[in-house]
Amino acid sequence: MELHQVRYFLAVASTLNFTRAAEQCNVTQPALTKGVQKLEQELGGQLIYRERQLTQLTDLGKEVLPMLERTLASAEAVRRRAQEFQRKEIASLKIGLAPSISASLVLDPIAEIAKFVPGLHVELREGVAEKLVDLLLEGEINAAMVGDVQDMPARIDDWSLFEERYVALLAPTHQLANRPSIGIDDLRDAILLDRAGCDVAPKIQKSYFSEDAPRFGHCSGHELHLQHMAAAGFGVMLAPEHMPRLPTLKTIPLEGDPVAREVRLLVVQGRRYSPALDAFIKVARLRDWSIEVPHQSMPHATLAEAANVPA
Repeated sequence: MELHQVRYFLAVASTLNFTRAAEQCNVTQPALTKGVQKLEQELGGQLIYRERQLTQLTDLGKEVLPMLERTLASAEAVRRRAQEFQRKEIASLKIGLAPSISASLVLDPIAEIAKFVPGLHVELREGVAEKLVDLLLEGEINAAMVGDVQDMPARIDDWSLFEERYVALLAPTHQLANRPSIGIDDLRDAILLDRAGCDVAPKIQKSYFSEDAPRFGHCSGHELHLQHMAAAGFGVMLAPEHMPRLPTLKTIPLEGDPVAREVRLLVVQGRRYSPALDAFIKVARLRDWSIEVPHQSMPHATLAEAANVPA
């Protein structure tokens, strides 16, 4: 099946007239008729019934019409995308984020580079750190922001962006809500909300529950689900301080700040950076990630400043 055959058939289906369909496709009528006949041969049945002045679709023609319309539309979309890519109208940037790293952290850097990189198209993907490393090596993503990574491959370049502590999120009605800080004994007695795939879970286990298993009440793979559960009073959620949170939650520090993690930026060593990736790396490395209030807007480096920093 060739695309011009599909185009000829769709033209006849819309006009129900071979002469007008040929004019629409800018071909001779015999050429259009031959193309439709070849399509019928490939599909194994007549698509168009033609008798004197009457032209109409057969039952098979009506059946395949929507599928062939989608086929042609998809082919044309691929062609347009390829043309845009060749003209550099699309600057693709695929960023992987570990489960406990909020997408809000990359919004300001993306907004900054979008001013200078025309056609920026960002795709965010979530996965555990080890999976993101695999995606980097396979070329499925361009960069990743992760916490702890076990056995970092030599082919990965990584930079430390910032360190953040973990805090407790809970409902204002929770029995621990009025504490200035929450200690180890408090957490051992509390019901915790479990974040599936959390890269800091081993640290939390080691710091608080070296002997006894924590009391997990509920579990989810999404931070927002757990926040709603915490706000409803179902338990305590331990979360990184940079994470945006529901206004109905109360934030309390952990006594002695025993749990913290480094957030790192990863790329594949030796690969040529696209303009979008190069800009993202430079802005991310120059950014001031320090915060005092979790919802506070964070200052960031501009591309003008980043231009003087080697990636």
